[in-house]
Amino acid sequence: MKNKSFLIGTVGVAATLLYSVAVAQDSFVAEAKRYTDLVSKPNLPWNGPTTGPSAQRNKSVIYVSADQRNGGARGVGKAAAEAAKVIGWHFRLIDGQGTVSGRRNALRQAASLKPDGIILGTVDAQEQADEIRDIAAKGIKIVGWHALGKPGPDRSMPIFTNLATEPTDVGKAAAMYAVADSNGTAGVIIFNDPIYAIANEKTNAAINTLRKCAGCRVLIVDTTPLKNTATAMPQRTAWLLRSYSGKWTYSIAVNDLYFDAMPPTFIAAAIPGNGYPRNISAGDGSELAFERIRKNRYQIGTVAEPLRLHGWQAIDELNRAFAGQKDSGYSAPVHLVTPANIKFDGGKYNEFDPDNGYRERYRKIWGVK
Repeated sequence: MKNKSFLIGTVGVAATLLYSVAVAQDSFVAEAKRYTDLVSKPNLPWNGPTTGPSAQRNKSVIYVSADQRNGGARGVGKAAAEAAKVIGWHFRLIDGQGTVSGRRNALRQAASLKPDGIILGTVDAQEQADEIRDIAAKGIKIVGWHALGKPGPDRSMPIFTNLATEPTDVGKAAAMYAVADSNGTAGVIIFNDPIYAIANEKTNAAINTLRKCAGCRVLIVDTTPLKNTATAMPQRTAWLLRSYSGKWTYSIAVNDLYFDAMPPTFIAAAIPGNGYPRNISAGDGSELAFERIRKNRYQIGTVAEPLRLHGWQAIDELNRAFAGQKDSGYSAPVHLVTPANIKFDGGKYNEFDPDNGYRERYRKIWGVK
């Protein structure tokens, strides 16, 4: 009888534990769905700066892009050029062409032109630390976009401020969408380029979020470099499909570029555009990504950053630096674009361009028409 009682007791404890795990899992999936709904709401009101210095005169700015093939760096550069024209500054763009040496040469060329300010368009500050310090020593003001792992100033680098949506929020949003869309059963491959600090922040946040989902699994973190995606991803995708057949149901990438080269391999494998694996990007929200999401074809979401807004903010932050004032402290909130909200958030540029009046806000701050 003692053995029988012990067996019954053991079964009861095991059943209670399984029930507790199931309840916790259901609770987390529900939380993921609530969070996904929250971060995908369109047309959030402006919560950025409303005051600041008037336009500083006779300034020249150079935008150093890490790689103009990257939709994020390209979009911010276009907007910075637009804002520079409005505020009355001379603007020039130099392309680092996607290589370490190219970015170094671009920074040196920019410095030789003796501008008043330089914007780093996803040029990683640690990678180019010596060049950046040399530029700052010449009295040139520097603002970064995705140049550091976090938004805001950084004590270790002479960068006035770094612009980005909080990367841990971006990684979390992508992962929560996978949890919600899969009802807590996602088998995830994460695509990361560890050379970029901001990419690592996104990746770690996605992993930490998925660990809270009992029925989800991170299958592998793939580290194909962003600069090689066009040539490497077709074969890499084919290998991953063979290696994780039936287990790979979701992808989370730190940039939409990873998904640009995947569709031909999926088509060859007879995977429909709305099939599995489902692709979610943790930033930037490129034009091609918006097209895929709009058509529900090989991508279901992107945690898009407001590239145009960031370009205008970069000019505003430089204006504050030229005026001897502090940075604005503004970081745009996280936003998820899906097939359900893309008709609101697509914007005339086929990228996330929030309808919150930011251009008019900055014009008013600068005192220009």
